[in-house]
Amino acid sequence: MARLQIRYICQKCGYETLRWLGRCPECEAWDSFAEDVYTKETGKQPKQSVSSLGDSTSTPQSITDIKPDNRPRISSGIAEFDRVLGGGLVPGGVTLVGGDPGIGKSTLLTQAAHRIAISPDAERSVLYISGEESAHQIALRSNRLGVGAERFLVSTQTDVRVIIHQIESCRPTLAIIDSIQTLEDTQIDSSPGSVTQVRASAALLTSLAKRVHIPIVLIGHVTKEGNLAGPRVLEHMVDTVLTFEGDRQHAYRLLRAVKNRFGSTDELGIFEMHEQGLSGVENPSALLLSERPLDGSGSAVLAALEGSRALLVEVQALSTQSYLATPRRVVNGSDINRVSMLLAVLEKRLGLKLANQDVFVNLVGGVRVAEPAADLAVALAIASSFRDQAVEPHTLLIGEVGLAGELRSVGQIQKRLNEGAQQGFSRAVIPRTSSVVKSDNIQVIMAETVADAMRLSLQPPQR
Repeated sequence: MARLQIRYICQKCGYETLRWLGRCPECEAWDSFAEDVYTKETGKQPKQSVSSLGDSTSTPQSITDIKPDNRPRISSGIAEFDRVLGGGLVPGGVTLVGGDPGIGKSTLLTQAAHRIAISPDAERSVLYISGEESAHQIALRSNRLGVGAERFLVSTQTDVRVIIHQIESCRPTLAIIDSIQTLEDTQIDSSPGSVTQVRASAALLTSLAKRVHIPIVLIGHVTKEGNLAGPRVLEHMVDTVLTFEGDRQHAYRLLRAVKNRFGSTDELGIFEMHEQGLSGVENPSALLLSERPLDGSGSAVLAALEGSRALLVEVQALSTQSYLATPRRVVNGSDINRVSMLLAVLEKRLGLKLANQDVFVNLVGGVRVAEPAADLAVALAIASSFRDQAVEPHTLLIGEVGLAGELRSVGQIQKRLNEGAQQGFSRAVIPRTSSVVKSDNIQVIMAETVADAMRLSLQPPQR
């Protein structure tokens, strides 16, 4: 007779042990072990019979004999979504979409499913499988969004093997599963959402997608730290990992690619939330700058590069007298360590006494910019607030700041300048070492140091 046994699995990395540990020796996460029950007869969980990926046999082949799959990508009908994917969904690709609860993951994929289902191609259909909502609840959301089509199929199922049978029977153009944490393989004695179940379900679905060449989109939960819940191996198993970011108190949502085997991970999709769902933002620069004060101190505009698109972002900074033993440094949208470095450069090279100042830096609109090209705009926004001198409102700031206070060149200056000219900027301050650029619609000003840039950009103090 089978006897139950207990083991403990780290919910962060999947490390297994026979006794509970406070700290995982593999990933060093604290309090991450969860109890898992299996039977004595089977010992460890039985290995699942997962088919080989694709239609080929297990016999090794020469790469010159393998014909690449040249089938076109499947457009979701949402331009911003396709941009981040690299042009659309790849047949046989598995995409994992993660984000905070209520951020709009199900809304976005419901709209994408609708666009595919109503396409002129009568053979296209979508299968939406939910383990969290009933069919009536999905219908209510669809009615609210104003979507729905005969070829938009809905199923409420959590058994991964039944789901595989449904996909093989329907052969939809796209399968959406909401969410991977609700699935379970009944052949495994473990609760849904556990590391074992998530790993096994993802392996079976990935094998299915490669075998029948149907793209599958998995919705994933995130932890309180913002990371995708479940084993880290889940992100390695899928082809594409997308994160949906944004503040639920604001209308804008950002879609990024963390991993993409079929495209770039630098692309950014920007959406705006309405009562009728999400809509792509055609001109994000104008939207992000629409409420910018033109005569206030502590505001500067940078030209960031997100994949193939240049994006203008407002940087706001506030420097004020601190009454704490350790002044506060609060940063949203940028790296706090890089901001600390810029504060040190401003104090050492420009003589700004910031050691006793509380400094707050915010990139407007929830955008996060990690590239060094934002250094100059951040530095001058802080200097503008400290000296209470506004930055010339029609000036664009581009450049990396070195520890000696020098400005260093960044890539694709011309594309950044063109975007600035389109948005009505008449001046741009860039590093002197930049490649020669030509622009008839914007005045290009070369600066060698941060001090030069500040002298050329800050307006005289108001009296």
